[in-house]
Amino acid sequence: MKLDSPFFDRIRVKPGQDRQPSADRSACQWPGCTCAATHRAPKGRLREGEYWRFCLDHVREYNHSYNYFAGMSDEAVAKFQKDAVTGHRPTWKLGLNGKQPGYTQGPRFYPGFAEAADPFGVYTELGDQARPRTDGPRPSRIVRNAERKALDTLGLETDARAPDIKARFKLLVKRHHPDANGGDRTCEDKLREIIQAYNYLKSAGLC
Repeated sequence: MKLDSPFFDRIRVKPGQDRQPSADRSACQWPGCTCAATHRAPKGRLREGEYWRFCLDHVREYNHSYNYFAGMSDEAVAKFQKDAVTGHRPTWKLGLNGKQPGYTQGPRFYPGFAEAADPFGVYTELGDQARPRTDGPRPSRIVRNAERKALDTLGLETDARAPDIKARFKLLVKRHHPDANGGDRTCEDKLREIIQAYNYLKSAGLC
């Protein structure tokens, strides 16, 4: 469609006559200016939602020199930018449940977690009173085929614990190492399988 088509302005979202400055608009708020105030500009920090009314020339001049952080120190600007990442909302370290520093009333986790196993020390690191469980039946979990195969290579059951896996690995390494067999290298393939199985279990967090 040509720009000078009689239908062009008719189908615009906002026809041209609606974009023209209205005659009843207030005067520009720039000192000494009597032009119509066709544009608005924010008044600044701590005055959100408030605007100046300027003409086109003065709103350009105002925006050119506008500085939202005017009057703030470098430290205050850095803190503002850091807080803006979370929308200026308070945050807490994981597991503190929004408690203020110095709060020591009881465990910070759900009481039912007190008996939960904690092999990686997560609860302890976050300041909870729960401690890793060292005895009792291990909670059931899904055993992957690769884990089952690695445990079978070490001659262990699927419910083997980390100390059992480490002890079994050390025993098998000593048994199949060439130095323990008078330099015989026929067990090297078996030793390689044992090492690979142990490395997989270690990467899976089982030992």
